[in-house]
Amino acid sequence: MLFFPNIFTLITNTTLTAISIVMYIIFMIAAWNIFEKAGEAGWKAIIPIWNLYILFKITWGIGLLFLLMLIPVVGTIVALITSYKLAKVFGHGIGYTLGLIFFPWLFWLILGFGSSEYQGI
Repeated sequence: MLFFPNIFTLITNTTLTAISIVMYIIFMIAAWNIFEKAGEAGWKAIIPIWNLYILFKITWGIGLLFLLMLIPVVGTIVALITSYKLAKVFGHGIGYTLGLIFFPWLFWLILGFGSSEYQGI
């Protein structure tokens, strides 16, 4: 017996997929802007593993530290510290760090499209 989804399920799935694609594109544009503010080429933000390397280069100064993300417990701690360092290099404090941790979509957009300037490591 064949399964035919009802029209509501089809419309809902299509709508959610379209919204997700649009949100991803907007997020990538924000990441592009963040990379350019930090003096890196913006296109590096769209390459999956390379973007982590560049993010760690921007925040830690050493890009290869992103490999620490592969270690289970250490990776979580490093990700939290990286959020703190990202806020710090753009002149923000602990409140912005908490925003990056709990609401990353919103705070990456604010960082990318806002007036924050890269302060350096």
